Amino acid sequence: MKTIFYKADSRGYANHGWLETRHSFSFANYFDRERMNFGVLRVLNDDAIAGGKGFGTHPHDNMEIITIPLEGDLEHKDNMGNEAVIREGDVQVMSAGSGVYHSEFNHHPDKTLKLFQIWLLPNKQNVQPRYDQISIRDVAEANKLYQVLSPNPHDQGVWIHQDAWFFLGNYDAGKTDSYTLKKSGNGLYIMVIEGKVNISGNELSERDAIGISEVDEIDITATENCRILLMELPLALK
Repeated sequence: MKTIFYKADSRGYANHGWLETRHSFSFANYFDRERMNFGVLRVLNDDAIAGGKGFGTHPHDNMEIITIPLEGDLEHKDNMGNEAVIREGDVQVMSAGSGVYHSEFNHHPDKTLKLFQIWLLPNKQNVQPRYDQISIRDVAEANKLYQVLSPNPHDQGVWIHQDAWFFLGNYDAGKTDSYTLKKSGNGLYIMVIEGKVNISGNELSERDAIGISEVDEIDITATENCRILLMELPLALK
């Protein structure tokens, strides 16, 4: 098993007044040649957006974009005709494909919105753009990983054009779990949303992350009450 440890305070940081953000990988004005990606995982931004503020209409193409609100609600509009509010407890996905324009704003004028925005490189280029969001409240399970994303439209969670699977897990202190990779050659990127956890002998605290390769299975032990995001994804860029 090979690991890369990403301390929370080693991430890129920017404060734009209305937006306070931390970048796990090179993004915008933050550049680190050693932190360009982890396999097909290109962006993991940890954003806090002031009330009523957000990102005006802008383009994307050939990227799988996943948004997970952690606190608050996100207002979305795009040129495909979608208008939606993505609430805490939802997951949003947008396959930018051949090109899409969208805007994202904090739905509430007086509350801070906190979210993860995640970009994965797709395994197909110039697909027809698409948008989807689902509630994951009903599939959440205590002390167990539950799937929120996969490559299969008929599987649990949203789906994307990539051989990737995302899971969330909410654990009480002392609880254990394990995860077996679904595809040989894939790797894992695990972010601690809150609390503390031990991943196969590696201690992680809030917003720490670990990249793992050359492994088939990992063990999870909650050393405190914790919440984690586990992403299985291809390591090879196509």
